[in-house]
Amino acid sequence: MVKSNPQRDPEEPGRERVVAALAVLVEDLARRAEAVRLYPDLVPLAREISGRAAAGDAEGVEEAVTRAYCYLHGKDRGYTPEERREFDRLGGYWCHAGGLSPLVRAAPYIGPGTRSVDYGAGNGLQGLLFQYLYPHRETVQVEISGPMIARGRLLQEWMGIPAGRVTWRHASVLDVDPGGFDFVYLYRPVRPDGPGREFYRRLADGLEAAGHRVVVFSVADCLKEFLGPGFRVFHHDGHLTCFTNEGMHGARPRA
Repeated sequence: MVKSNPQRDPEEPGRERVVAALAVLVEDLARRAEAVRLYPDLVPLAREISGRAAAGDAEGVEEAVTRAYCYLHGKDRGYTPEERREFDRLGGYWCHAGGLSPLVRAAPYIGPGTRSVDYGAGNGLQGLLFQYLYPHRETVQVEISGPMIARGRLLQEWMGIPAGRVTWRHASVLDVDPGGFDFVYLYRPVRPDGPGREFYRRLADGLEAAGHRVVVFSVADCLKEFLGPGFRVFHHDGHLTCFTNEGMHGARPRA
């Protein structure tokens, strides 16, 4: 579960900027009638954010923003019977919110030319927020649930993210190779056994084969045991594990 008021991390100097940007986003969404019809709790959350900001309560603003983030991320869950069967076969987890820390820590690793991917994107909120905060070439959202993708497309429209910046892949996580991406995000989309083990093996093999710098943000990580010596951990806090191949065998950012 994401903590609503996490302890301040000195390695996250951009946290205040991210929280402020998300506060503006929540307040904007709460003014959209079509968004409120689907997410009615946005209105009281936006009022709370505004009230706490007016009172100079920075921690209260962050707490309310985090609750709004979790609400938007977790409210949508929908599978067709066929999707549900495939989800269960792969050992899938319900889509959980990864928290604000990945959004803050991603700043140095996402630039205008970045291609990012979220494996097991749910309604795509996390990938959309990476794109909202750090506009970049393309975000690919890999999700097995058609209804959640439909809801994600609405979120994208309401957030003002151009259609060409996000690609929605209605597919199993096994079906999308990581080779063309610079930034990979995943929150344990499947269990690391049975068919799920094959996912992590394929993912690791594809990442190892990349000839450019790749950064991986893995929440509740299952990937480490599959990655070879071409990747190193550069951050681990018990929740988020970050890997890169930069500096390993000459891997560098793409031009």
